[in-house]
Amino acid sequence: MRVLVIFCHPVETSFNAALHQEVLQGLRAAGHEVDDCDLYGEGFNPVLSREERLGYHSVPSNQLPVKRYVERLQWAEGLVFCFPTWCMGLPAMLKGFFDRVLMPGVAFDISDPAHVKPALTHLKHISAVVTYGRPRWVAWYMGDPPRRVIKRYLRLLTGGSARISYHPYYHMNVATPTTLGAFKAKVRAAMERFA
Repeated sequence: MRVLVIFCHPVETSFNAALHQEVLQGLRAAGHEVDDCDLYGEGFNPVLSREERLGYHSVPSNQLPVKRYVERLQWAEGLVFCFPTWCMGLPAMLKGFFDRVLMPGVAFDISDPAHVKPALTHLKHISAVVTYGRPRWVAWYMGDPPRRVIKRYLRLLTGGSARISYHPYYHMNVATPTTLGAFKAKVRAAMERFA
């Protein structure tokens, strides 16, 4: 399977960076063709400009500012996100990716505004490896926005056809080397089973 990995963390020595490596190694060990997109490493600009917003509904010219990322997304059959939860949401860099790349003509067809159609129907499996500083109950109390974006919003954009898997690590603030190691192994195993 052709898999686009979207990694979002600014620190190369972080636990998220270690998880990112587990994702890549697990997918490659399973024989997948991987496109590794490191948003910070590539210098992705998350800011939706005034010009982009004004041309947001003008398909296909709306895709020109992020053409390379659109092409990579359209190439993929699988999608894996690896990111931390900050302030109970997506990191700004990743939110900017969603704002700028998941647009009309790419993620959905809005040519008939009363009947918006999903356009990511080519995706077979979407997965996410996500860390949280707080415990599960706090994320639950806040509605767990990252989980909803991955499991509900992205599923909607595939027309409900993609398999969705979510791999959270809650309460990083009290993590131990043992629990972190066990989670890394869990992520590696999940990526080796990615299909």
